[in-house]
Amino acid sequence: MKELELLIVGAGPAGISLASEARMVNIAANDILMIDKAKTHSWVIRSLYPDKKLVAANYKGLPAVCHGVMSLQDSTKGETISYLDEAIKKTGVAVNYSEEVLKIIPIGTKKDPLFEVVTTKDKYQTKIVVIAIGIFGRPNKPSYKLPRALKENVHFDVTSFQSKNENILVVGGGDSASEFAQYLIEMGHKVTLSYRQKDFSRMNSFNINALHKLEENEQIEILLKSNIKEVKISQNEYPLVCFNESHLGEHEYARIVYALGGSTPTNFLKSIGIKFENETPRLRECGETTIAGLYVTGDLLAGKRGGSIAQAFNASKTTMEKICHNYLECEIS
Repeated sequence: MKELELLIVGAGPAGISLASEARMVNIAANDILMIDKAKTHSWVIRSLYPDKKLVAANYKGLPAVCHGVMSLQDSTKGETISYLDEAIKKTGVAVNYSEEVLKIIPIGTKKDPLFEVVTTKDKYQTKIVVIAIGIFGRPNKPSYKLPRALKENVHFDVTSFQSKNENILVVGGGDSASEFAQYLIEMGHKVTLSYRQKDFSRMNSFNINALHKLEENEQIEILLKSNIKEVKISQNEYPLVCFNESHLGEHEYARIVYALGGSTPTNFLKSIGIKFENETPRLRECGETTIAGLYVTGDLLAGKRGGSIAQAFNASKTTMEKICHNYLECEIS
């Protein structure tokens, strides 16, 4: 069983920056391990972000000021991935991909924490565990059943298919829904956007204005207060969308793209033994959970709506300082 000082669950911006901060305080690279169930790092950015989408370092207009080892301004998807690639190389820390954590078992004390981590491939013993998984690792799905025969026509991102000049329905009312719609229009598709509420209260002003402009130019059809009752298979073997509202009736689309957000991995966190208040993990200072030596960072630390890359970078710095102060013999500058 490999023994470690620090095991990081998740190889996105939060996990990578935490590894960078750990190396900065002189924790040896071979005493650190990152584990990710995806085939590569930064899965959300790679799979859910369109190539032309700007990866924003800021969040809701807050300044993208980074205080730690890593710093990133607004960048393209490619630039962001390249920056994170290089950051991993600089740390020298190993990343085990396609490996999922099944159990995190505390076997130490409050003063001297120790954990046994069981994965789909191995077992590890480590002094500190930091969970740096995002809140959108598993996209939310609609409440109604989707026919299996339509699996090639139903999507939860815009990077999993390549097509031209299709009639596509986007379902959702957040920023991702707007950005998916804008991207599909740029690619030459005819786009309809369906949202159940009367306005886009969850969307930032930039994306709202972009949608209104597209609507004025008759480049998109927006269906507010629209609720999908059922999705069936049309005679042409395409999705046939049945709306609850009688005036909307039924419409055939070549594809449906859902942008319904993601679910917090609550069950996984609860299975470890982390205590919750309602649906929020109970946390101490700098992301430490109710289990000594077990931390969360990144989106899980920022809350249900997630945070920015800059916030993740800064949280990694403060979390690592707290870990050094409480548990590990680190050299904090």
